[in-house]
Amino acid sequence: MGAVTPVTPAPAQPAPGSARRKRVVVALGGNAAYPPSIRGTAEEQLVLMRQVCAHFVEIIRAGWQLVLTHGNGPVVGNILYRMARCADELPAMPMDVCVAHSQGGMGYMLQQSFANVLVDHGLDIVVSCIVTEVEVDAQDPAFQQPTKPVGKFFSEVEARKMAASTGWTFAEDAGRGWRRIVASPKPRKILDLKTIDALLDAGVIPVACGGGGVPVVLSAQGHWSGVAAVIDKDLTSAMLAAHLHADALVMLTGVERVALDFGKPTQRWLDHMTLAMAREHAASGQFPAGSMGPKIEAAISYLEESPQANHDGVVIITSLEKAFDALMGRAGTHITLLARPT
Repeated sequence: MGAVTPVTPAPAQPAPGSARRKRVVVALGGNAAYPPSIRGTAEEQLVLMRQVCAHFVEIIRAGWQLVLTHGNGPVVGNILYRMARCADELPAMPMDVCVAHSQGGMGYMLQQSFANVLVDHGLDIVVSCIVTEVEVDAQDPAFQQPTKPVGKFFSEVEARKMAASTGWTFAEDAGRGWRRIVASPKPRKILDLKTIDALLDAGVIPVACGGGGVPVVLSAQGHWSGVAAVIDKDLTSAMLAAHLHADALVMLTGVERVALDFGKPTQRWLDHMTLAMAREHAASGQFPAGSMGPKIEAAISYLEESPQANHDGVVIITSLEKAFDALMGRAGTHITLLARPT
């Protein structure tokens, strides 16, 4: 028989009345587990997810209580594409169900991959995925002006042909090709907060709010129903972090830090911004909607809504590889309510 890795119990929950463990919400981009470079098989995604989750072990060992959220842009787009391709043979599912499909599929793979990584590191911690519903406003202007790109890239000819056959809206995406765009209303309320709270109280790592959550609206009769939209996962993650009184919200992206004048000769990296500075730079157009814009908007939202008694919550924007170093203050762009002491 091979050697058995010793198992370390999960860090104990604090006793009632004692200081709680520090809590961090980590928002993982959809491309981290489904980059454009792969074919998209489950095997490829599972390998990538294990690599992703390995970066979070140090965070757990350092005593942080982790909550994981994730994007789903590539995955839900492919689900919708499959639906369109087989619509003549099978009834197509509505977009909200497709978002739930992506949440369940990606959540399952993250849950399994993370659990296996934890076992390999001798940590006895349960990971659990929650199919999360998020309320949006049926009158949100986003439904009349879709802006959120989902799914694979097409040539302009392919996009126009598909638009004619499906009624979908396409737009050119940052010079990389044409993608379907859908409505992206603002999140108003996460419906599954009690479940997330209960998992954290039990020492479980929740995987929640996948793809920003399944978008639902409330009727006059008090009934919920899904709508055709995709919610920005960073905005929902900020709402979740504020509810959880998270000490940190970490949003992972393709660069280690945020930059001003990105891509220009005057580009300069930022180690720190206050809330006021973030607002000022955003107002001056430094963070485009298709780039850092949603993350900065989410950072502002978290800092405005977080009930941290001492206003010491922090938003960190960094790369996956630098997640732990950034949380320890050694990397990333840190955004705080007030200026840091000198």
